[in-house]
Amino acid sequence: MLTLYHAPMSPNSRRVWITLLEKGLEFELVQIKLVDGEQFKPDFLAISPFHHIPVLVDDGFNIVESLAILDYLEAKYPTPAMLPKDVKDLAVVRMVELVTINELMPNVLPLSTLILGLPGGDPEKIKQAQQKVATVLKFFESLLDDRPYFGSQNLTLAEVVAGTIIPWLSRGAMSLSEYPKLSAWCDRLIARPAWQTTEPTPEIIEAMKSRMAARMAQQNSG
Repeated sequence: MLTLYHAPMSPNSRRVWITLLEKGLEFELVQIKLVDGEQFKPDFLAISPFHHIPVLVDDGFNIVESLAILDYLEAKYPTPAMLPKDVKDLAVVRMVELVTINELMPNVLPLSTLILGLPGGDPEKIKQAQQKVATVLKFFESLLDDRPYFGSQNLTLAEVVAGTIIPWLSRGAMSLSEYPKLSAWCDRLIARPAWQTTEPTPEIIEAMKSRMAARMAQQNSG
């Protein structure tokens, strides 16, 4: 039995969860409450020495780092295929994965107040982050062709990586109106059952907003 240790608001966790669902695999889902410090407990550190989520456990074999987990699942469970065979299409998928990790995600944090509808945030940092995100969105728009997904007629690992970040940007941080292909791509993803199943509940989102608001208030008072 596969076991996924995750946190609901983590896009890193969610991309693995979506992949498990899209591949139709049986698995157990174990939530790690990061706010309560469960990631530092000895039992969890035994499978994740860097105290990060997600972790996938497959019959005693522990896999950390979400991209490594995705590659493991694709290699062990190749149907449905989530990586193209064509070398250029494969390069497109890999570019989307790595640009999301290295260029997009670091700039999402400064935009989190806009995404969650919270007051505050550093205006200059927000502006800089929006400019960097716009560069990524423009690049992704250029990679999409007349096929519904990146480099494929079918869902790929590019979707589960970028598709757990980009739809959230349109919640108030960035408009996708200048990126019609990417906007239509987002609509296709959020209509899929796997995306709907893994979407954080309103209660989880409100709890995150409360924690962020409290943290910002503490910082401002200091």
